[in-house]
Amino acid sequence: MAKIFIFGGSGRVATDLIKDLVADGNTVTAAARHPENIIKLEGVTADKLDLHADVDNIAKQVKGFDTIYFTAGSRGKDLIQTDAMGAIKTMTAAEKVGIKRYIMLSLDINSWKKIPSLEDYLAAKFFADTYLMDSTNLEYTILQAGSLTEEAGTGKIQLNVEAADSNPIPDVAKTLAEILKYPNTIGKVIPMSSGKTPIADALKEI
Repeated sequence: MAKIFIFGGSGRVATDLIKDLVADGNTVTAAARHPENIIKLEGVTADKLDLHADVDNIAKQVKGFDTIYFTAGSRGKDLIQTDAMGAIKTMTAAEKVGIKRYIMLSLDINSWKKIPSLEDYLAAKFFADTYLMDSTNLEYTILQAGSLTEEAGTGKIQLNVEAADSNPIPDVAKTLAEILKYPNTIGKVIPMSSGKTPIADALKEI
């Protein structure tokens, strides 16, 4: 059982992720700018957090946790302060208080880079991912999903694909939750798509 802090806790992926983590016996604090939108479940604490805050304040909120998930995203409305620098401040805060495990939801930059309307978003995500890999000592995993769909999950995926395809949100959330169980995912960037392999089996093979 882990004590987990989630940034972006009111989002679509985070909502399913919280359910999966709690079902596995973890305790979760989910943080968002609007905590009233966070799912209400036993074992879940809703916390208010604005990624415009400074590192010291973020560090105070995450102190004492075992694992951080970053699933926040501004959907293009606040790229610098949320998707880029906001993410980096959470990494810095984690290191400041001694948290090692950090799991990031990102996207497959290569499969999206030909879409001009996403260039700024891709730049922000690339900056945050690269900082996590090259400028921290965190035990990171970066899960790069394709486009998120509202379809029912299948429980089956494909990892390390050359170009990520669409992913039902429940499958992305379940994969994020399962990553925590597999130390072999530490230090890895994992592109994912829908596929034919059960999630646990796919992660075991990394």
